[in-house]
Amino acid sequence: MKKNNVKLSIIVPCYKVEKYLPRCLDSLVNQTLDGVEAICINDGSPDNCLKILKQYKKKYGDKIIIIDKKNEGVWRGRMDGIKKAKGEFIGFVDSDDYVALDYAEKLYKAAKKEKADISCCGFDRIDMDTEKLYSREMTKFRHKSFNIQENSGLLLEINTAPWNKIYKAELLKKMHDLENVPRVLDDMMFLQLIYINSKKMTFINDSLVYYMVRKDSIINTVKKELIPGVYEAMKEVRSIYEKENPNMLEYVDANAFLHLGISFMYRLSEDKNLDFNNALKENTLFLNKYFPGWKNNQYIKHSYVRKNNGSNKKLWIVRWVYKLHMFKPFLATYKFMINHIGVDIKW
Repeated sequence: MKKNNVKLSIIVPCYKVEKYLPRCLDSLVNQTLDGVEAICINDGSPDNCLKILKQYKKKYGDKIIIIDKKNEGVWRGRMDGIKKAKGEFIGFVDSDDYVALDYAEKLYKAAKKEKADISCCGFDRIDMDTEKLYSREMTKFRHKSFNIQENSGLLLEINTAPWNKIYKAELLKKMHDLENVPRVLDDMMFLQLIYINSKKMTFINDSLVYYMVRKDSIINTVKKELIPGVYEAMKEVRSIYEKENPNMLEYVDANAFLHLGISFMYRLSEDKNLDFNNALKENTLFLNKYFPGWKNNQYIKHSYVRKNNGSNKKLWIVRWVYKLHMFKPFLATYKFMINHIGVDIKW
């Protein structure tokens, strides 16, 4: 396909996924939208990923682009794919997931109709082993579209994965890179570097991505050794905002509270070798020092929740839990709800 004929480039990092890769590729080469290319990065995979990619390349031609490289991780693979992408928009799909056949068409048409920089859809969380549906998410967002620069607090309600969104290619071609890429929360930070110069985001209520949950996922096995890398990367992200878009710093600080103060601490609490009380204390000190706007943040106030149809209500509640020094009992209750009642509150 010629560059001006490519509407959407979909970047697919591949590593040890030979079992799932054909399903993913089948969903991409059969998209209902014309002008879709799948840029597949064989990230030094030791299995048959490269062989499978070459088979699809032979059959589908320009619909499949292969980058064969040494193993450097998903972040570097995505960056390599961005450089290669010819599409007007760029999206991402994990190679063990797959998408609806009208995924590209619906996201692309919504972005064009709304003149949006980012188009976002819902997704299904599915157990990899049993194929049981855990949840359907991001299908009832409170706003059809919104201006990121005018109301960046709404970003706090959006999932932090890049794969249920497409982005204007120019945003990604110009985005900052990180010197310190963390081993966890990297998707969230990747999105922060996109949002910094984005204007309008629009939403589709349909679930178009099938996200397969693997029990051995690194996000479910966070250890204390990962703390320094995450902290350094978050500081780097904030320093970029300080230089490029200081008007969004209040959002950055609220986002740090959400993902470091709540999500990251929840994951760390599973590490039996961790002194959780001390880690929680250090986490709070870190937020106070490097993300000082989290405490009295306009996006986590009840007035904001009321004005924006309930947006960030859960975050507002947990901030009070934090202030009342009740976070540890809160976590215990939250885990009980997940493990014994089957209720998982999405943040």
